Amino acid sequence: MKKFFSILLIIFVVFVFLFSKNVKKEDKMNIPKKKILVAFFSRTGEQYAVGNIDKGNTAILAEIISKKLNAEIFEIKVKNDNYPKDYNELTEFAKNEKAKSLRPEIIGKVENFDTYDTIFIGYPNWWGDMPMPVYTFLESYDFTGKKIIPFCTHESSGLGTTPGKLQKVVKGKVLNGFGLYGHIAQNDREETESKVNEWLKNLNI
Repeated sequence: MKKFFSILLIIFVVFVFLFSKNVKKEDKMNIPKKKILVAFFSRTGEQYAVGNIDKGNTAILAEIISKKLNAEIFEIKVKNDNYPKDYNELTEFAKNEKAKSLRPEIIGKVENFDTYDTIFIGYPNWWGDMPMPVYTFLESYDFTGKKIIPFCTHESSGLGTTPGKLQKVVKGKVLNGFGLYGHIAQNDREETESKVNEWLKNLNI
């Protein structure tokens, strides 16, 4: 009789173990995956310290982040792109846009924006600010309850005060951003990836 009950006890313990393991597995499967979007504005043509380029400095960072996090990517493009290719002309054009607080019309739309939990916003630092098309993008969506993470390329100013300006536009939580010299992004992909990976690791997304 004791042997019989011992066998029943063993069967019961095995059953409980397998059942709990299966429940944990199902619970894990039911945990929704975080959806991440990398939205960015970037320019080609003549750029400071790198000459004429076919891929923008910020675009390089955006692609690395997107690949690392398996995130969707969206490029912010103006509808009537009349930005000068010459660097000096571009800086004056951007300065004028900033002075007038213009909101250039952009093309394209992020589908199902409300399903994203975390939004990376990338841009070159122009005159200590985000380019005006980035503002157009930010003001086109509701960021309430989302995590917003800025990243930028520059040649001396870093992120500057742009995270604070970003926070004023969106209602979500702005996390620690990342700034990288444009010439490093353009000319040293290995160092760029290393710095981006280190930053993302510290964000613990």
